[in-house]
Amino acid sequence: MLRAMLTAGAVLAALLTPATAHAEETGPDIPRLTDHSGRVLTLHGWNIEDKAHRGEDALTAVTERHLRDLRARGFDFARLLVFWDDLEPAPGRYSRRYLHKIERVLDWAHRHDVKVVIDAHQDVFGPAFGHRGIPEWATRTDGLPFTAHPDDWFAEYFEPAVQRAFTHLYEDEDLRRAQAGMWRTLAARFARHPAVLGYDLINEPMGEPKPGEDLPTAARRIEREQLTPMYDRLADAVRSADRDAWLFVEPTPVVGEGVPTGLGRVHDPRVVYAPHFYDAAMEAGADYDPGAGWIEAYERAVTAYPKRYRVPVVVGEWGPPDSSLPHMDRFYRDAMASLGRYTSGWAGYVWCYGGRYCALDGTGAFRAHKELTAEPYAQAVAGTVRSAAYDAGTGVYRLVYRAAPHGSRVTELSLPPGAWRITADGGASVVRRTAGRARVTAAPGALVTVAVERG
Repeated sequence: MLRAMLTAGAVLAALLTPATAHAEETGPDIPRLTDHSGRVLTLHGWNIEDKAHRGEDALTAVTERHLRDLRARGFDFARLLVFWDDLEPAPGRYSRRYLHKIERVLDWAHRHDVKVVIDAHQDVFGPAFGHRGIPEWATRTDGLPFTAHPDDWFAEYFEPAVQRAFTHLYEDEDLRRAQAGMWRTLAARFARHPAVLGYDLINEPMGEPKPGEDLPTAARRIEREQLTPMYDRLADAVRSADRDAWLFVEPTPVVGEGVPTGLGRVHDPRVVYAPHFYDAAMEAGADYDPGAGWIEAYERAVTAYPKRYRVPVVVGEWGPPDSSLPHMDRFYRDAMASLGRYTSGWAGYVWCYGGRYCALDGTGAFRAHKELTAEPYAQAVAGTVRSAAYDAGTGVYRLVYRAAPHGSRVTELSLPPGAWRITADGGASVVRRTAGRARVTAAPGALVTVAVERG
């Protein structure tokens, strides 16, 4: 997860884009995510992780409570962090125990109606540098130096040894085969699991600048020349076992500073662009500055790729470490409005019970202002969405859609806790209501308006 970016790289300060007053409406130019029935999906959820345990104890910090509470608060999506170093502790030796633990989490997700994207996570490459991700046996540094930065771990990405390790991962044929084998193993095991929506092929990939390159130039080259072919290779590996899942591809974290990605087209019909949404100043502990134009700059930059290549967008991580600062109420409202304009959904960081980034405190209550992420939305629409928006001021969610001429007639709504009144016109009716969920059916081709408000 991208933290401490400001102190890690004063180099990033030059990337900040000038402020603008308003963001463009980008939604009509960007396709929407769909399910196997062709319904239009919206994903609201959180990352779920266990970075503290590994080996025999891997994933022990994730319990069914995480999935049950997630669904009960009105979310239908989880981005589950898994680590290659736990999956393949030695070359060619895959841990059946770890696969079973992943499957147990997926079973909980299915039980509680939560869709999951499996994320091949790395922080600062992996355990060779004191973190998690790519196994130590797959880490090659050519003897270049590495200095740990305990108070600013993101700075470790700029260490020569770490940068060279990424170069070898992208360029060495045996490491390419190993990474593809890891994904074939995951896809073969989970292709038929009903909770699995897709796979995030690598978390926050970085790389090695060439002499004389500034960071934006290096990032765009790495994305174009190394990440794009890597994603094509990994897509082929996944498709050998799973023909249907969505493939989530990430740019480098530099996009967070308003720099459009250099990624090229990934040659697969079910690709999702999955950037992260972090501001350097807030990551370093600053309050949100509504006048700085960061959200507007990010939105302009991040929508260029999905418009060009016609792929959906799901933001894979977002959220500040300190949500209690004075302007964080405004931040969450501005962020939710922005995400609603161009994404098919998002996963906040992170669904846990405690301090800092955790969504909930130790009692299970939302931490300051994070309750603003819980709002009514249509998680699956059986038709073409004309408009969908939640007005935080009035507390009213309104969905307008043209019902599909054939196929599924069921549109599913997700609701936060509380009493909600749902109305539907255009001949549609609310056919089933359970805690946190409602279903609406409509005649084929009908123009339907659904309104959800506090009861």
